[in-house]
Amino acid sequence: MLMRRVAPVALAGALAGFIAVSPASAQERTVKITGFGAKSGVVRVFGINSEAAMKAAAEEINKAGGVTLGDGTKGKITVEFLDDRCNAEEGISVVRRIASSDAFVAVGPTCSNVAESLFGVLQKRAGDASDTGLQFPIIADVAAKGGLAKISEWAFRNVPSEFEMYKSLFAWLKTQHPGLKTIWGGVEKDFAHSNATYGVMKAQAEANGYQVAGTSEWLLADTTFSTQVREMRRANPDIVAISAHPFTTCGVLKEMERQGVKPKLLVGLTSSSSIETLQGCGKQAEGIIIPTSFAPVTPEATKAAEQVAKQGGSADLHSAAAYEIMFILKDVIEAQKIMAKPDTVQADRNKMREGLAALKETKGLLGPVGRTPDREAIKPFLYVHAKDGGWQVLHKPSS
Repeated sequence: MLMRRVAPVALAGALAGFIAVSPASAQERTVKITGFGAKSGVVRVFGINSEAAMKAAAEEINKAGGVTLGDGTKGKITVEFLDDRCNAEEGISVVRRIASSDAFVAVGPTCSNVAESLFGVLQKRAGDASDTGLQFPIIADVAAKGGLAKISEWAFRNVPSEFEMYKSLFAWLKTQHPGLKTIWGGVEKDFAHSNATYGVMKAQAEANGYQVAGTSEWLLADTTFSTQVREMRRANPDIVAISAHPFTTCGVLKEMERQGVKPKLLVGLTSSSSIETLQGCGKQAEGIIIPTSFAPVTPEATKAAEQVAKQGGSADLHSAAAYEIMFILKDVIEAQKIMAKPDTVQADRNKMREGLAALKETKGLLGPVGRTPDREAIKPFLYVHAKDGGWQVLHKPSS
């Protein structure tokens, strides 16, 4: 199935959020979900897409009657957004500001370096009177570095396991391309997600018998890659694995074309299975293989992609996670009988944390999503490759 292009958007914004409440009437209240994440900078596009996804999901929930609060009142969801600029200190400041309000849950952030620091200021173990950390539940939609939720029992994530995705991918590549022997890695060394995922890629390549011929490094803000690609060209690897986001992925691929570097196979970072890569370097990215937890291959996923597009974004594995989170929050609010009133804030925060921690499975756009004891998600995934200007499904590991 082809993942259709979505028109580019002009507004920047990053996604994550908190719920706060303002009275509307005795029969209906407004439940505000505010995103926090990278609304500016190189990775701002992820926030644009996540904000659109949250608004799309809120619209769907409201059309269906909204959310039923603990006293039987109907709540209608609204979405707004805060910018942490992909900066850890600002992320902590933003969440402290949110936690000083009537909010009882936050969704975010975009960047793994922010999540790692932010989760560190939360109370490590819920109910520990000796721990003065922030007692406030946060669920991440984008930050993808492995294992972050274990930092605090108030932290949750709805992101796929990149370890499982690349473990599966490299084992499959070995069966499909048995003649390939060597691999060269490229990584954004200053970005936590890229660095962590390259470690996974390298380990899984080696586990499947590939010889790692070397690694090229660059920064997220770099615009020239001639030295790195010369290193790659000298090694002449069978496979090039690039653990980088769309902007620098495209820069490297264009430089590879300029220098005539033509590996037999290209592997990319999950976050680059996006419309931004196709818009930036669709020709050069042709054939690149990437595992992802989203493609419009189910009726639910197709509908979500259409609704996100109407809100000015595009659906990818990150924004799809944000879309799913909105429905997760709705279900927990209703199951835990959360009141969403100014005088029940701490009780509601405790109920939300307990409700999220108790989840064993949630509904996902590609199918059921499992929940682990350390508050991570086990999401269905597949492999896509860039072909004819779009992302096409190459293989479904579970099928």
